[in-house]
Amino acid sequence: MAGFRDVIGQEQIKEHLQGALSTGKISHAYIINGEKSSGKEFIARVFAMALQCESGGEEPCQECHSCRQALSGNQPDIIRVSHEKPNTISVDDIRAQVNGDIAVKPYSSPYKVYIINEAEKMTVQAQNALLKTLEEPPVYAVIILLTVNVNSLLPTILSRCVTLNMKPVADNLIKDYLCRMLAVPDYKAEVCAAFARGNVGKAKMLATSEEFENVKAEALALLKYIQDMDLNEIVAAVKKITEYKLEIKDYLDICAIWYRDALLFKATSDMNHLIFREEIQALRRTAQRSSYEGIENIIKALDTAKRRLDANVNFELVMELLMLAIQENS
Repeated sequence: MAGFRDVIGQEQIKEHLQGALSTGKISHAYIINGEKSSGKEFIARVFAMALQCESGGEEPCQECHSCRQALSGNQPDIIRVSHEKPNTISVDDIRAQVNGDIAVKPYSSPYKVYIINEAEKMTVQAQNALLKTLEEPPVYAVIILLTVNVNSLLPTILSRCVTLNMKPVADNLIKDYLCRMLAVPDYKAEVCAAFARGNVGKAKMLATSEEFENVKAEALALLKYIQDMDLNEIVAAVKKITEYKLEIKDYLDICAIWYRDALLFKATSDMNHLIFREEIQALRRTAQRSSYEGIENIIKALDTAKRRLDANVNFELVMELLMLAIQENS
């Protein structure tokens, strides 16, 4: 399926785009701004499909010739702008695929839709080249820029586009989606939703990632037994963390959620709102053993570790200091 009804959350964006479709007031240029894997590309594809759909409604019918072509990635008037260099969209990419092509009328559809993913990678020259097209676009042209950082685009580009910002999706909607569409077990869906922080794509990745399961198991094993470990064992545990390719922030988030659970359980003795409620025995031990101040110190130490890693402080040093702080306050 690929319709607006399949977009999780993002009600404002759906309302805006479906409103444009129903009134026929289509802008020549849109920016969809949101973090990686948040669903920008899916929304752009659905909108492009609806623009070209022969039924002319607010939802692509998915059955007409144009929709079937779009679903298979072969709609000739929906153009995905590509770039050879991984970190750069060059002026040549824009000239060849947009400026040099846009004067040619649509092959079989009412619009020519250009989707530029990773638009933040456009060089200043590429953006200036695109600006020429945005200043005098043909009536049938619709350009959709997808970006993780709207501030990387020139003010002159921003002023000629309608900007739509992706919003974090509520945990319960993500959890429901993972359970319903991916048949993820209830408990696992809750953990993945908590970690995804409103990002549906990230939740899907975590739910299907064996590595995330391994990292979670590794982190929890360490947290359960850290108060009995000596320095050599802590150093060995830190070395093991570096083997995982998953972002270290995910590892630190696992630790932070564990201690938030412990704090919540200590304060309320209620396990219903815990993320790691399947680990209730170990959580109870952590909550009983540590003081409120101790748990809060650990949560602060985790935040400090994140900031140090962002500042490129030596990884092993940061992690050893963190583990010692956890041990001291456990």
